[in-house]
Amino acid sequence: QVQLVESGGGLVQAGDSLRLSCVASQRTFSSYYMAWFRQAPGKEREFVSTISWSGDRTYYADSVKGRFTIARDNAKRTSYLQMNSLKSEDTARYYCAADYSGPSYASPGYRYWGQGTQVTVSS
Repeated sequence: QVQLVESGGGLVQAGDSLRLSCVASQRTFSSYYMAWFRQAPGKEREFVSTISWSGDRTYYADSVKGRFTIARDNAKRTSYLQMNSLKSEDTARYYCAADYSGPSYASPGYRYWGQGTQVTVSS
């Protein structure tokens, strides 16, 4: 069982940047594929990005490609999502997720989830 805690969300203006962090409780952090999903009010949870165990492979949703960057620091048991050029449509609750295998672009592919952090982008 791994616990994930997200932080870094907030209220920003369009064009601004934010960096989200996700800290894992397990020392075996490097055994997990890490991912970020988001869910806007009234919409289904959607895939944002995922990163392999060592960080050498990354994957992005088309909607964020070129603006968001996923990274991880296995020594710190932390995954990051750097979000640049934010748009109003990026407004959502962002969730960190983990699983032993990957990559997966759908929620069922991840067994461990954080509580989420809210990102609100004003236009």
